[in-house]
Amino acid sequence: MKVVTGREMQELDKVVIQELEIPAEVLMERAGLGVAENIYKYFPLEKYFKVLVICGPGNNGGDGFVCARHLWDMGYKVKVVLLSEEEKYKGEALTNLKILKKLGFTLERVSELRQLEEILFKERPQILVDAIFGTGLKREVTGFLAEVIGFINKNKEAYKVVAIDISSGICSETGQILGCAIKADLTVTFELIKIGHLFYPGKEYTGVLEVVKIGFPREVIEKRAPQREYLDWKWAKRIFKPRTGYTHKGTFGHVLILAGSRGKSGAGILSALGALRGGAGLVTLASTKTLQKIYSTILPEILTAGLEEEPTGEISFNSLEEFWKLCEGKRVLVIGPGLGLTLGVKDFLKELLKKIELPLVIDADALTLLSENPEVLKNYKGIKILTPHPGEAQRFLKISTKEILSNRLKATEELVNLTDSIVVLKGPHSIVMGPDGRTGVNSIDEPGLAQGGMGDILSGLIGAFLAQGYEPFLATCLAVFLHGEAGKKLHQEYGPFGFTATEVGNFIPKLIKTLEEGKKP
Repeated sequence: MKVVTGREMQELDKVVIQELEIPAEVLMERAGLGVAENIYKYFPLEKYFKVLVICGPGNNGGDGFVCARHLWDMGYKVKVVLLSEEEKYKGEALTNLKILKKLGFTLERVSELRQLEEILFKERPQILVDAIFGTGLKREVTGFLAEVIGFINKNKEAYKVVAIDISSGICSETGQILGCAIKADLTVTFELIKIGHLFYPGKEYTGVLEVVKIGFPREVIEKRAPQREYLDWKWAKRIFKPRTGYTHKGTFGHVLILAGSRGKSGAGILSALGALRGGAGLVTLASTKTLQKIYSTILPEILTAGLEEEPTGEISFNSLEEFWKLCEGKRVLVIGPGLGLTLGVKDFLKELLKKIELPLVIDADALTLLSENPEVLKNYKGIKILTPHPGEAQRFLKISTKEILSNRLKATEELVNLTDSIVVLKGPHSIVMGPDGRTGVNSIDEPGLAQGGMGDILSGLIGAFLAQGYEPFLATCLAVFLHGEAGKKLHQEYGPFGFTATEVGNFIPKLIKTLEEGKKP
């Protein structure tokens, strides 16, 4: 499935209506019916009977008219409120308004909050349908309509709220709230998930999300929608490559990891664990000499390489030549977790990137050091995968974390352009974006992953899939999905938090087994 912005969905609408000549009335009919069917599914007549449909002036209001008609036909007692004059309705919305009038619906025109209060007090609906604004809203909601939204939210305990397409007031491009927004219990959207449904704070206003097909041909979506995939089980099963035939450890690649320093030894262990659990044939963990015994004791399955170190407990610049030789014969280098932030480490990285062309997975301390000179990354000839959280991203972009979170897609694109890299902007529904424009939006939003060490597991896991020969963008997306899904499953088993990065790493093989069997857990 693709994920789109409201603007991109409008472009698809034009293709379907203008080029294919599928009548807009047909699409609206199927949309309104889909909403009504989902209301019946979640809020059946046995328990819910009275419905109030609040319609704005555009096509979202038109969808509301169709929904009202079908709910009435199912047996609900339906009341329709208009927030605009009837003369303002055009096209298919006007057509469906006329149908309601011919069926004898009483349409209540409301222009003051007092009038809506009186209707709600009199009718006492159990379900309220939000058909005020659609995905095309760009400006802040103010005045009377802001009062309506505030009143609906204030009295929300009295009824269930169902939003048509997107909760009114959410920016479909970013998930930001345009002044105010309706808090829905259920949102029924059409054909494709919108960015505003997934990214915070919009997600908190969406409730349960259902996607209804309304007649867009699959081929049109595949060819004309943006290259932005929703990373879920269906996607992962399509990408995953089962192992078959004669193989040996060399078949699945050798991951080299440069990580860890005094006080941060665990970062190297966790990256190596992620690479092992992701299926790499061999894993070498390079770090300071004093950490070698710890590493080989905790993870005897890995190879270790001890490098000269500084009194600070971080690798020495003098070990550069030795490490350069270690890079020979490796398929990927994971670099950064727990590495340290001294000037010596910074110079080490700068010179190393001049000497090698290995695919790189760059995380944590390496991101912080390289953010001071992004041109080093842009000039690097090999494949680069960056895995910043918003705090690390702001060091590259020189803007606040708040600005990054206000438009995560834009921030990710700017990072890609700045570094010419594949970028994983971590967080709820992590984003993966490549220089060619391909994008993945993870289906997982797991707060239990907000704990130290989780990113180290992810960096090793990305390295494992790269080493096994997955195309770099797909390797990154698959690792991001499985990492998130592992957190989700541990949440279900243990509760919302308290599971560890080690447990996330150790859960990965169970998910890979499920993919190999072609089942959804």
